Amino acid sequence: MIRARQVTDVHLRLARALSLLLAGMLAAMVTLYPPALARMGHGEISLVVWGICAGFVHGIGFVPDSRVWRTLFSPWLAWLLMGFGVMRMAGM
Repeated sequence: MIRARQVTDVHLRLARALSLLLAGMLAAMVTLYPPALARMGHGEISLVVWGICAGFVHGIGFVPDSRVWRTLFSPWLAWLLMGFGVMRMAGM
């Protein structure tokens, strides 16, 4: 019988893997192909880098103590900002 706790652990691990994979791919894209950033302004690039950092923080499993830092590095915000970066780099 599968318990709810086991399902939650699996989903958490998948979410962290997704965060780490997406952050790594975006960081590689920014590092290896800088012209992809040419369409974005400084503020947009800063948001994308924030999303990448938050993705790495969530992906490695670090959970800040402060509520403010937990909010700033939450996976939902990271995925939103990284998704924005992917769309902007793709020209959408």
